[in-house]
Amino acid sequence: MIIIVFGLPGSGKSFFASRLATLAKGEYLNSDQVRIKLFKKREYTEAEKELVYDVMFERAKKAHEEKSNLVIDATFYKQHLRQRYLDELPGSVSFIEVVAQTKLVKKRLSMARAFSEADYKIYKAIKKEWEPFETKHLTLTSTNDNIGEMLDKAALYLNLGNDK
Repeated sequence: MIIIVFGLPGSGKSFFASRLATLAKGEYLNSDQVRIKLFKKREYTEAEKELVYDVMFERAKKAHEEKSNLVIDATFYKQHLRQRYLDELPGSVSFIEVVAQTKLVKKRLSMARAFSEADYKIYKAIKKEWEPFETKHLTLTSTNDNIGEMLDKAALYLNLGNDK
């Protein structure tokens, strides 16, 4: 199963996605970590972004072939970035969008984070270019104290844990 967790910077998607990967007994793949491995000096050009998304897609194809679980964590703010998965891995991908109130996002982005270099200025720029996702997906609202609820909703949506 391929699970794409997407949303704006500071939404809480990485915190959620890393825990979801554990719950789903799958690999966790984060776009910021991929970018850091690929580029010593990151410039965030379109070509750089396309390469990061290409690497993630190739890993998704491999997970699909191996029938293993993979949680991909990235903004996926443009429709063409999401559409590739729908076109080339039909029926194999589930999408979960993570959103948060702007006030909370601003606070989160003011703090240092392990891999992300996005700040509030980047958040506003990406938000301005955001293309809504019209395909069926789960949308979760992140707060600072609802990770358990988010994981429960995701597990139900993804049909995880039916073997218990």
